[in-house]
Amino acid sequence: MEKQRQGRLCDPVEQVGAYDTTGSLDTNVADGFTLVAVGDLIVTRALTKGNHPGFGAIVETLREADVTFGNMETNIFDARSFTGSPQAEHGGAYHVSVPELGPDLKAMGFNLVSYANNHTFEWGAEGMRETCRALDENGIVYAGVGENLSQAGAARFLETPRGRVSLVSFASTFTPMSRACDPAGEAPGRPGVNALRLREDITVPEAMFDNLRQVRDALPYYNPAHGDPDCVTIAGARFKLGDEVGYSYQPDPADVTRILRNVRQGKQFSDFCIVTNHGHEPGNWSQLTPDYEQAFARKMIDAGADVYIVHGPHQLRGIEIYKGRPILYSVGNFIMDDLRTPTGADMYAEYGRDPRVHTDAEVTVSEMSKEYAADLGFRDPVFYESIVTICRFEQNQLVELRLYPIDLGHSKRFANRGVPSFAAPPLARSILQRLQKLSEPFGTEIMIEESVGIVKPFDRSGLSAGSNS
Repeated sequence: MEKQRQGRLCDPVEQVGAYDTTGSLDTNVADGFTLVAVGDLIVTRALTKGNHPGFGAIVETLREADVTFGNMETNIFDARSFTGSPQAEHGGAYHVSVPELGPDLKAMGFNLVSYANNHTFEWGAEGMRETCRALDENGIVYAGVGENLSQAGAARFLETPRGRVSLVSFASTFTPMSRACDPAGEAPGRPGVNALRLREDITVPEAMFDNLRQVRDALPYYNPAHGDPDCVTIAGARFKLGDEVGYSYQPDPADVTRILRNVRQGKQFSDFCIVTNHGHEPGNWSQLTPDYEQAFARKMIDAGADVYIVHGPHQLRGIEIYKGRPILYSVGNFIMDDLRTPTGADMYAEYGRDPRVHTDAEVTVSEMSKEYAADLGFRDPVFYESIVTICRFEQNQLVELRLYPIDLGHSKRFANRGVPSFAAPPLARSILQRLQKLSEPFGTEIMIEESVGIVKPFDRSGLSAGSNS
């Protein structure tokens, strides 16, 4: 009997399961709790000290929230004393900012940021550590990176007067050498980002699939005994049967299990849990979510997340309300002040520039103005049109999601664009109407009132509106 009783007391799975059924996954914040969530912070300087018309009004909004969240998509260090180096691989450009950015982000109102993305390791572990130090020194809580995978994947916590908030951050888009790992045996752990690995398949109709199979079979050294009848792999690209040409993604099961555990623990130790993913899939050109993400996002909510936020595609995607909790499938850019220097020799070579003749700014302009279809260019104004989202909670329920359109100044001179201001009424309505259409497939209704989008998740019966099954 004693052994049996001890076994029951020491069973962690059973204990956690019992704990969860008593309401540990419920939102547990004080009335009036507000979360401001914005997208990518691609910023190179201290903006609150500059002359940026309209930016001050946005800063006032950021400062009013209990939690102000953004994605930290740059690195912070002093190039004059930095001991690291630009890495051989980058996430599209070598993002870097001056040390003054740390206190300036705090002055803007940011107190919580994700730092797992495809730019985190462009300056190596040294760049990551310098950035973490700058955030720590300014009291900005961050998640998604660490000296090993356990640290990178762990929830981090922010204390607010209306409740304790946890953040779990990961990236489905990341540079291969930036993925963190844990120690094993005598092998030490590896610093890096908390990664969600995705297997990418290209779906094609049957006629195309048959043609691809013929190409594969004609290649030398192909062994039919090792082939997958439902898949054709050529030069590393996987093709499978589908109704139409497109992309399909399968999350790595081990990564999903690990992330779910960290989300569950994050919520068990906090009143409000934020889960964020930095993912570009299927590409920056797409306004639609990748096929895996809705089911994945719902799993995060079921595990304890109070909000699921995607950043990375650099443009807006739809909004879903699931079980009364918001899923933001992309919040776009918030700041794209891309006056970065230094850029690294590899960037000069990539864009056919000579560091003895050309400038860092000219390299950046070349990178930013690539063709839209190349998935890295930013010619289209859509990348400069975004939102500030404000979630408000009463009686532990999301009662309102407000969407404030912002304009990052696509038409301005290169040195002046990328700093947000609230969009003028015609542009604001255009942004919100686009977001309405993108959110319709998720059953979400966005009302437009005086250039502001409003989502009311609950009707009078107290049931969640929109998609909630």
